[in-house]
Amino acid sequence: MHQNIVSQANPLRAAVLLLNWNGWRDTLECLESLRSLDYPNVQIILCDNGSSDNSLQHFVAWAQQHAVSYRTLLRHDAEHTTNTVHEKLIIIENGENLGFAGGNNVGLRFARTQAFEYIWLLNTDTTVKPDALTKLIAEVEANPKIGMCGSTLLYYHAPDTVQTLCGGRINRRTGEPQHIGAFQKFQQPISQAEVLKQLDYVMGASMLISRKFLEEIGLMEERYFLYYEEIDWAERAKGKFELGYAPESIVYHKEGRSVGNQPKTYTPTSVYYMTRSRVMFMRKFFPKQLPRVYARLFISVVGQIARGNWKRAVAMVKGLLNA
Repeated sequence: MHQNIVSQANPLRAAVLLLNWNGWRDTLECLESLRSLDYPNVQIILCDNGSSDNSLQHFVAWAQQHAVSYRTLLRHDAEHTTNTVHEKLIIIENGENLGFAGGNNVGLRFARTQAFEYIWLLNTDTTVKPDALTKLIAEVEANPKIGMCGSTLLYYHAPDTVQTLCGGRINRRTGEPQHIGAFQKFQQPISQAEVLKQLDYVMGASMLISRKFLEEIGLMEERYFLYYEEIDWAERAKGKFELGYAPESIVYHKEGRSVGNQPKTYTPTSVYYMTRSRVMFMRKFFPKQLPRVYARLFISVVGQIARGNWKRAVAMVKGLLNA
């Protein structure tokens, strides 16, 4: 399938969708990585969520330095264009921090105006193997029932360690997600069938969606702002589309850099949004389980206080109250 797609006279048009927020150094490394993609018909859509670190100037300078054709668009123009845009790199100024879902949705609305068959949502704090996109598209082409397909994510600073195999499971009683294969030593071959049996959602750090999926399921839910967007998307698609996994699509991820996280640690900002989004998700899809969710969060708050983590405890309480 790999060879068939690459050798097509008119390969399916694909977009890579990136969302930057005050992280131009990571984003430039990601762009450098994407230059090596072996997929022959790809365009990069780079949305900027109102960065204050001169990110936009760095992206333009990078494109000029590498002779990459580019176009800059304001959010309104990107979302309402009626023309096909042919430049290799499209830089969209969102104008403000719209969150993960809101920021990516600007790019998705632009993508809907273009003739893309596939859109690859990719975190900017990643680097990819050259065939990562080709493997994703081959997997979906082999099974048209797939609407969303994920990669093998490895830790950038520990590339022999798995962050997740495609995505994860969601505990439908507590709302807690769990990555499949987390912290295991990376070994091939990976049992695709075993992963798919467990899979409830594809991790948003590397998530290929089809045009049909976008048209039928719609955009990501913006009320979350951060976290649970991809879980919500997968839950909404149940019974209409299958989830897919391309084990040989390899992505290296510097987990949580955009919100200041280091591996295995969480800032008060991330704790706030994780708590808030978890409650919102459970209220939307599994409301009968909310008492259990509240009880678990109460225990977590008490635990944070006992360990002296007052900022995280306060963040949890605020997240709960604002859900």
